[in-house]
Amino acid sequence: MKKLLISLFVLSLAVACKKEAGKPVPNVIDSVAQAKKTDSIGTVKNKAEQEVSLKKVNDEVLQALKTKNYKAFGEFIHPEKGVRFSMYAFVNPKEDKQFSKTDFEKYQPTKTLFTWGAHDGSGDQYKATINDYLGKWVFSKDFTTSQYSLNKFLGGGNSLNNLKEIYPKTNFTENYIKGSGKNGEMDWKTLRFVFEEFQGTYYLVAVINDQWTI
Repeated sequence: MKKLLISLFVLSLAVACKKEAGKPVPNVIDSVAQAKKTDSIGTVKNKAEQEVSLKKVNDEVLQALKTKNYKAFGEFIHPEKGVRFSMYAFVNPKEDKQFSKTDFEKYQPTKTLFTWGAHDGSGDQYKATINDYLGKWVFSKDFTTSQYSLNKFLGGGNSLNNLKEIYPKTNFTENYIKGSGKNGEMDWKTLRFVFEEFQGTYYLVAVINDQWTI
């Protein structure tokens, strides 16, 4: 009787092991692939949201410039890095005019003249108030009707474009107005904004104009 009980125990143990062995084993490769797929979807979603946010802030900055609401424009300036203005495609960190958010808000309402750079060709210094520079140079055409692009250059001439070297790992928008046929399309203009994220919001760190240069 004792031997019979031992035999039955061994038999039941063997059956249990067989069932355990027959259980489906999780596919590690499939799990990794699924994780990558999920991560990929999340990345695409985040990228899409980023593009929407950048287009929105780009359009809001343009609207502030168009309506000459420079107080509203000041709200887009990076709180810590400020904003740099470049008259042409070539960004010169040592010479281009840069304002902290505080200084911009301080001097924007005043008639204080600033040197923004030098005119291409003549080399004459361009001096103007903040309001005049924004209204006459930065927004010299209605860029709200321009062709838009994100992190892609649409306009370009013989002026060196070093945006990506000066502002690596940042996002920039371009607002491009094609030149007219009567001028051989050489009167094109483009306005670029460079943005950096700060505490979940995109702020301006650079405003760059570009056009045909001699």
